[in-house]
Amino acid sequence: MTLPNFLVIGAPKAGTTSLYYYLKQHPQIFMPRKEPDFFALEGEKLEYPGPDETFKIQKQTTHIDSYRHLFNSVTNEIAIGEVSPIYLYTEKAPLRIKHYIPETKLIAILRDPVERAFSHYLYWASQGWESETDFDFARAIKEEPSRIQNGWHANWHYVNIGFYYQQLQRYFNLFKHERIKIYLYEDLLNDEQTVLRDIFEFLEVNIDFMPNLSKTHNKTKVPKSRTLNFFLNRPNLIKSMIKPLIPVNLRKSWGDRVKQSNLGKPNLSADIRKQLIQVYREDILQLQALIGRDLAKWLQ
Repeated sequence: MTLPNFLVIGAPKAGTTSLYYYLKQHPQIFMPRKEPDFFALEGEKLEYPGPDETFKIQKQTTHIDSYRHLFNSVTNEIAIGEVSPIYLYTEKAPLRIKHYIPETKLIAILRDPVERAFSHYLYWASQGWESETDFDFARAIKEEPSRIQNGWHANWHYVNIGFYYQQLQRYFNLFKHERIKIYLYEDLLNDEQTVLRDIFEFLEVNIDFMPNLSKTHNKTKVPKSRTLNFFLNRPNLIKSMIKPLIPVNLRKSWGDRVKQSNLGKPNLSADIRKQLIQVYREDILQLQALIGRDLAKWLQ
């Protein structure tokens, strides 16, 4: 039975969605749906505490047989992989990966941890999963330790996910260093083609193939009206009543237009950035030495 020979392990909100769609276009690469999360969630229950109710994960894979099934359609592809950004963060994941696919290749993209945390918060808030009356990043990061202690899912671990040195060290302790590739989010933004060619070479597929890079994937914006956002994204009685009365295509088209018109993007405050740089400073300095990259801009 087929299992992956490469994984994109993270980090969340660091370009992994775009990378998934780029890799998926390559004729010598097979990828199933994004984020099965198996190595982080094997044997786990998919229900967690949340701000207003139980948070349920709908599509993740928790059993090895279901995970193997994702790769049933593999034919003659050379590189077989999947993208689950939570693998970098979750302590369980590297151990389960080592157990099932010890010779796999691993790819990570790292983003300025402060910007990553803010982008993660904005995205999750835009989906209607933040309990604050207003979009208040400062309050969310202040509440994060108690949320983690109370068992909230990693989708609310905005700051904690950014300690990349600690997370990567677990992988470097278990896997051969030459089987791990680390890129920066800036690399992907500034020169996607060079990054992709390097990845294709790493995966031993045709480096001359270039996917369509024109589409922007998973760009984060937040709602101007939180009330309208909750109505559009969360289950409620009014939606349940009108849903049978409107054709699916019309309902989706209308909903998408309203959602887009309700979106914008606030700026991260300088004070919060300064605060979080101090939180991350030691980890960033250790990360520089581990991956051999200058990360001075992350400390500004």
